Parts: sequence; C-alpha cells; structure tokens
Amino acid sequence: MAETLIKQARIFDGSTNPSFIGDVRIKDGIVETISKTELSAKPGETVIDAKGQWLTPGFIDFHTHYDAEIEMAPDLSESVRHGITTISLGSCSLSLAVGDPTDLADMFSRVEAIPRKNVLSILESKKNWNSAIEYKKHLNDLPLGPNVTSFAGHSAIRAHVMGLERSLTKGEKPTKQELDKMNQHLEEALDAGFMGLSINTLVWDKMDGSRFRSRPLPSTFASWSEYEFLNKTLRKRGKIFQGVPNVSTKINVLMFLKEAFGIFRKPLKTTIISLMDVKFDPGLYKLLGVIGRITNKLFRSDFRFQALPEPFDLYADGMDVVVFEEFAAGAKANHIEDELERKTLMKDPNYRSWFKRQWTNWFLPRVFHRNFRETKIVDAPDKSLIGKSIDDVAKERGVHSVTAFLDLVAEHGNKVRWYTVMANHRKEPLQKIVSYPDILIGFSDAGAHLRGMAHYNFPLRMLKLVRDAELENKPFMSIERAVHRLTGEIGDWFGIDAGYIKEGKRADLVLIDPNKLDDSLAKDVEAPMPFMEDFKRWVRRNDETIKKVFINGKLAVDGGKPVAGLGKERGYGRFLESQIGV
Repeated sequence: MAETLIKQARIFDGSTNPSFIGDVRIKDGIVETISKTELSAKPGETVIDAKGQWLTPGFIDFHTHYDAEIEMAPDLSESVRHGITTISLGSCSLSLAVGDPTDLADMFSRVEAIPRKNVLSILESKKNWNSAIEYKKHLNDLPLGPNVTSFAGHSAIRAHVMGLERSLTKGEKPTKQELDKMNQHLEEALDAGFMGLSINTLVWDKMDGSRFRSRPLPSTFASWSEYEFLNKTLRKRGKIFQGVPNVSTKINVLMFLKEAFGIFRKPLKTTIISLMDVKFDPGLYKLLGVIGRITNKLFRSDFRFQALPEPFDLYADGMDVVVFEEFAAGAKANHIEDELERKTLMKDPNYRSWFKRQWTNWFLPRVFHRNFRETKIVDAPDKSLIGKSIDDVAKERGVHSVTAFLDLVAEHGNKVRWYTVMANHRKEPLQKIVSYPDILIGFSDAGAHLRGMAHYNFPLRMLKLVRDAELENKPFMSIERAVHRLTGEIGDWFGIDAGYIKEGKRADLVLIDPNKLDDSLAKDVEAPMPFMEDFKRWVRRNDETIKKVFINGKLAVDGGKPVAGLGKERGYGRFLESQIGV
C-alpha cells in the first residue's frame, strides 16, 4: 500500500486530549507516525496539504439497519461519504445471521420501511449461511466499505428456534430445550465477536408479508424471564443488552433499568433508544436524563440512552410512515398493502370517525406530536398544495385538519408527500442532551426508513452544533469532547478497536473542512438505489465538508465522493470483533 503523509492538520486523536497541529503518516494501513513537528515527504509518498482542516478518527455508527443493503452494496457509501468508517448490524432484535429468508424478510421489511420484495430477493439470492460464525465469514468475504460489527438479533433467533408461527403466538413459551438452544445461538455469536443481544418490546413494530402481517415482532412475545435467561450469559461475559422499549408503558422502561442494575451483582451493559426532546412532551428529556443518572450512580449500572445530535425530522408518503403504527386506526391503514384499497378505507365514515377520535385523544400513549400545523406538504399531484401545512389545507376547505388529511390520502394516496419535525427542535435542550454523560451519540437507523428519515451524517451535525456555539461565544462543549463522543467513547463502550488515531493502529481517518460545517448538512436529496430498481431514498449530501476518508489506510472518499473501488475492492473494512469481556 502506498504511503500517505497528511500535513499540518488540526489533529483530534479521539480522546479528550487537546487537539494540535501536526502531521500523520500512513503506511501499510496503519498510522505509522503522529508528529507535532513537520515531517519530510519520502520519495513516492502521497502528500496531502491539510492546513486549516480537521483530522479525526473515523466515526462510528452503532445503530444501523444495513443488514440487507450490505449484501448488494457493501460500500455503504451513504454513510462512508460522511466520515463513518465503522457500522453495526443486528439492531432492534433484527439480524440476518440465522433464519429462513422469507421469515427474515417478513420481520425486517415493514418495521424498517424497506420494500419487502427487494429484501426477499436479496436474501433468496445471497443467503448461504445459517449461523453467526458463517455470517461473520460471509461478511468478511464481501468487499466491505466500512468496518462492520454486529448484535445477535433476538427476533431472528427466537423465530429460528421456535418456528415463526409459535414465536408470534401469544402465550406460547419456549421449552427449556428451546431456551437452551437460543442461548447456544447467543453464545456462538458472542464467540464470533458479536457485541451482544438486541431485543425489541415495542408492539408498534409489525410483521410484513401475508402470513402474519401486522403481528408484532417475535421479540415482543417473549416474557421478561426469557430475556433474563439470555442476559445471564451477557452479564457473565460482559456483553451488551440493546433494547427498544415499549413506550406504551412506563413499567417496561423500568424493566430495562432493572436489568442494568449492578448492586450485589455484575452490571449489565445496557443501551436503549432514545433520549429526545419530543414536541409532545417538552419536559420528558429532563426526566429521562435524571433517570439515567440515578441508574448509573446509585445503582452502579452501565446504562446508556442513545441520542441524535440533530432535529429528528420525518418525511411521509401519504400515511406510509412508522408514526401511524402507534395507534390502532393508523396501524389498520398500514396493514393494507394495496393503495387503492387503502384509499377506499380513507373514505369510510366509520373509519374516519375512529381515526379522528384516536388522533385527538391525548390520553393514548404517543411519541408523535399529531399536530397538522407542524407539517409541510412538499409534493403532490395538485401543485397548489406544495408549501402548505395540512392545517392550512383544512382551513381553506373549511374542515377539521384530520378530515383534510384523510381527504388528501383518499385523493392522492402516497403521492402526497409531507414533512414534519418530531423532536430535537430546540437548540438549548439538544445541547443539554448531547452533553449528558449517560448517553451515546447514535441511533441513525441508517439503511432503514428509506423514504422517511435521513440521519446518515449525524456526526457532522454534532460537530456543527458544538462549533456553532463556540463561534457564538456560547460554548457548551469542546470540539475535542465532541469528537470523543463520536469516536473513542463509542469504541471503548462497545469494546471495538476503533475510534482513535494512534501510532500502530489501523488508519481509519476523516479529513474535514470546518468552514463547511454549515447549513449544507441539512440539504435534502432523493438518491436512486440502483440495486433496488432505482427506488429513491431520502439522504443528505454535503460533499464539500468531507475532504477525504481513509479506511484501513485506503482512500475511500476523495473530495466528498466515494472512490471507484469502494465496495468493489477488498482491503477497506472488515468485521471487528468486540473485545469487552474477553
């Protein structure tokens, strides 16, 4: 591999140590030299003038759903182009390590808003493994772009051991032999270097396909005794318990906290989604922040919320978005696959009355604000609608906003596209959230919710948040600490060899123009996905911000653009084994 010399960058090494101006030499995929004094170029060495630029470790995205996409596009360029050099698979109980292709497609597609036909086609054509060890080998055989880590997915394991129908049947409990078999799969995954186990208790996350459509995922049917049985293995081995709480009940969240407690026993490393400043409950983030502190300080836990450092915004095509799964009337509409049939439902007076009652009922559990004043129509067959809120349309038509929404879906179906911000809309609360010690910066869901969410560049938006405050002379966090939260802190907590610039370590590096940490980071783009029949997903592009990305010492992104060999040539990323508990 050619040697590369990066000269006169402001170097952030991934720790909280002060940054400094210096040179970095890369040789044979590793950081050979870090120097505060200028280094002389060697013959044939590629020299990069990085004056005025920041050099950071590659960013880590520990919560993605690239499990299917990585099979067809292992470059994962929508993340790599933003400086992410390590990603994690297997979140939210969903993993492709074990299981039948059709079962896995049914589990994965609707909850993650990825077209089922594409997921099923990918799995039927590619899946030739059925264990964690085989899956790890398969991943390493791919020309990976970023490095990859993984959780073992509880829904996948449960369905594989019990059979899909039993795993989705209320009251069906695994036998002792089946529990032992689940634990055996977990042990095999941990032996292969998986970071831990992911579960999902949120009943709004539904099955796709025709066999068991709209049933919650297998993991939601497990009792807490089943989780506790598997957690004994995680606790013993120091591995991680990742979970999705059921926000319908506060008791459920308390059960996650209880699992994490370290009084009179070894603490269980636990992380759940998500700490946000949600619009419908402005004080909730403060309460959760206090709960996180108490859990760790008084109960000697190792507990972390996951948090995004940017507005949590959504696009929706008609009613095709996950927030409608949180109440029965919305879930009924999304149960219907055929768009014409769904339009017919929108016109049914009984359904409309039911939908309106539930939408306006403040006593039903909710995460979404359900305020049509907080929306903006961005596309529709009737171009006069563009730029208006759904509430504006209601006022023009002299009807209730719910009526206007149902009318729009009945008229245009998924061709009416609208936007809203669900959380993290206030700067000061967001600054407090990303400063909490009991959070990890992540939860991008990259590779999922393809039409609805685009948090691929969250590390850059974190740096912008911190740098903007510094430029306003109102700093709340150092740039060094911000970089640490995106790199070294995550690598340490998950036990993976990533997140630092150190001599002798793998050269996963990002070169950033700090002057381009600007509003371009929020620029919307609909990008075709060639391997999915040019299906267009919502992403964000800021090609002038990232100057270069190196993975394993190889140039992966140049001038904001992925290089031609990324995802085609080997030698970039590889599977990184978790070292915690080893």
